[in-house]
Parts: sequence; C-alpha cells; structure tokens
Amino acid sequence: MSTTEKLLDAAEYRMRRGGYNSVSFRDLASDTQIKSSSVHYHYPKKEDLGLALVERYSSQFNDELAKKTKTAKTTQEHLRAYQAVIRAALVEDDAICLCGLLGAEGAGLPNVIQHRVQQFFNENINWLVSILPNDMPKAEKLATANTLLAGHQGAMMLAKNMQDNKIFDTITNQLLEQVI
Repeated sequence: MSTTEKLLDAAEYRMRRGGYNSVSFRDLASDTQIKSSSVHYHYPKKEDLGLALVERYSSQFNDELAKKTKTAKTTQEHLRAYQAVIRAALVEDDAICLCGLLGAEGAGLPNVIQHRVQQFFNENINWLVSILPNDMPKAEKLATANTLLAGHQGAMMLAKNMQDNKIFDTITNQLLEQVI
C-alpha cells in the first residue's frame, strides 16, 4: 500500500469518527509511522488532504453503487442496492458516510471541500432521479430523490448515535416502501 493510501485511510478513519477538525497531520504521521513533514509533502495543506479524501470516498461510493446495480432492472432493485451501499458504510465501517458528516460540518469547512461535498450529494440526487419511474413528474422525482438521500443520511446518523443499526434498517425500509 502506498504512503498516499495509508494517509488517506488514516485520515478517513479519524474524520468519519470525529469530523474534519479531528484530523491533524501530527496524528496522521503517528498513525502511518512517517514523519510529519512527509504528510505535508503529500498534502501541503489540510484542505488538500480533505479534498483528496472526499474525491476518493465519492469515487469508491459510485464504484460500489455501479457494481451493486449492474444487474438491477427495477426501481426497487436499484433502491435496495442504494440502501445496501449506504448501510455498508454504517455496518462494515462502523461509521457514518464521510460526506454526510462533512455536510453537517459544512459551515466550518474550506469552500473547496464544501463544494465537493455538495457535488457528492448532487451526484446521489441525480442518480436517484434517473432510476425513479419515467411516468413520475420531474418535480416529484426531485422531491423523492431529496427525501431518499436525506432519509438515508439521517437514518445513518441516528443509528450511529443511538448505537443501534436496526434503526437504519427500520427507517430506510419504511422510506423505500413509501416510494416503491
């Protein structure tokens, strides 16, 4: 594994559990057993690290969603795959979505990171709109996509804070039953 990947892994682990401000270059150097100056070599500013992290997270999320929906044919199959990808972030990683966490911190983030997090959410909304039934009016598709995104992100935050992943399942299953 490259030093860059080690740094991003360590930063993601810390950030998804404590937020943007919980990550310091000194901690990353300790986590990866390299010198602090080496962290700065790869990422001159924390903003550079944050942006690289959101880019990687978004790419991995989209790749996983594409993989899970490869054989999906119906809206229901697409939405269940979307639910599974988000659930994996909660259950397998024992953390909430990086972009969900950073979205909640938006006002305190550098503009470039705020913008990339917004882009992640817009990508999700556009994907959700694209898989909703063709006969659904455009405005309703957009409202439904926004509701699905907010519902999944909120359910993840609540489940994590209540230390009960069943909360995520209950909320998102109910949400999907209303849509499909």
